[in-house]
Amino acid sequence: MITKEELDNLVKIYETDEFIKDDPVRFPNRFKDKKDIEIAGFMASLVAYGRRDVFTKKLDQLFCLAQNEPYNFIVNFEPEIIGDFNYRFGKPGDFIEIFSVLKSLYLKDGGLEELFKYGYENSSENLFIPVTDYFYSRVQNAGQGFCFMIPNAKKGSAMKRMCMYLRWMVRKGPVDFGIWEFMPASDLLIPLDVHVARISREMGLLKRTSNDFKAVLELTGNLKKFDPSDPAKYDFAMFGYGVNNKKTVEGTV
Repeated sequence: MITKEELDNLVKIYETDEFIKDDPVRFPNRFKDKKDIEIAGFMASLVAYGRRDVFTKKLDQLFCLAQNEPYNFIVNFEPEIIGDFNYRFGKPGDFIEIFSVLKSLYLKDGGLEELFKYGYENSSENLFIPVTDYFYSRVQNAGQGFCFMIPNAKKGSAMKRMCMYLRWMVRKGPVDFGIWEFMPASDLLIPLDVHVARISREMGLLKRTSNDFKAVLELTGNLKKFDPSDPAKYDFAMFGYGVNNKKTVEGTV
């Protein structure tokens, strides 16, 4: 099994300002206002899958449509703004549905911070269930793209992009914003995709074979043994381990 010292060294290498330029976190990093940051982060997390060079170009297009004013874009959202914008599973109608729900959330129910806070304070098993319930209860037509971008937490999804988004909002550091204070960093969960799952198994940190929410809990629990107060910081180590194909850990770089 990989050691705490090896993981901590990778965190030191990758949790820096340099990380931002090649990560979707660069999009909310454009902004200073709290609501702009949280909305930009959520928008970026929706399509942060597939090849980075492809989805970042799409995000550039999306923020151009929003005139680089995320909060204003959402609270004044009208469906025709989307035009033919799409990304893989997400068709124009899917984005219209999501942004329409977000508009209602900000105009009537306090915004994303209040929604995630409600999920954290009212769900002992999975804080994302109340969050996704909010979207599914208000969507007119939940198509394939909608369901992919906003996975139904009740179905046991790993919720990778929402875990990543929550890390951005809650953790404080050179990469993460730390603008939400309703939960401690100790309660954050590791964003798990196929790459992180593979790397975690190579490290001896994950035994479960399914890449689901139970695997997220298992991996996060094992990382808490290394740092109970901030297990999500090891997201950077997983990234570094994958990029360097173990070279940094073995001392050859």
